[in-house]
Amino acid sequence: MVPTILDFEASGFGAESYPIEVGLAMSNGERFCTLIQRHASWTHWDPEAERVHHIEQDDLQRYGLPVVDVCTKLNELLQNQAVYCDGWSVDKPWLNVLFYAAGFAPTFSLSPIESIQTENQQEVWASVKQELILRHSYERHRASHDAFLIQETFKASKDLRYNRYCAG
Repeated sequence: MVPTILDFEASGFGAESYPIEVGLAMSNGERFCTLIQRHASWTHWDPEAERVHHIEQDDLQRYGLPVVDVCTKLNELLQNQAVYCDGWSVDKPWLNVLFYAAGFAPTFSLSPIESIQTENQQEVWASVKQELILRHSYERHRASHDAFLIQETFKASKDLRYNRYCAG
């Protein structure tokens, strides 16, 4: 099983932050990504976060989709699916903020990737992810790239050649 992965980029790192980009790496191999226009109720912007993801506020208004359109598209793509992320403690609140602003609920569930990992996968996760970053030059810190990297790390960490590190 290849899980569908969701990842967000956000306006900051704290509780006041909001999602500015969402990316998907779907189980069927398709990918989706869009910038999200700032909702009127969202005000927090952290310049440090901007330095990490290289997305400027003007980019959101110029190239982003309104929150209702983003939520509608996510619901269409992910209806009735179990979707996973590697930062559930931040991604789930950002998902909630997004859908609350749109005025409706997601038609899919979001769970931590750890909930479907084996113990061996959890033990080698960080080293496998780092190896993939180095081997494939995954340098761009954006939502769809991050979702794809998480998905590739999940697949590679299931591979027996990586699980050799866990053999006792």
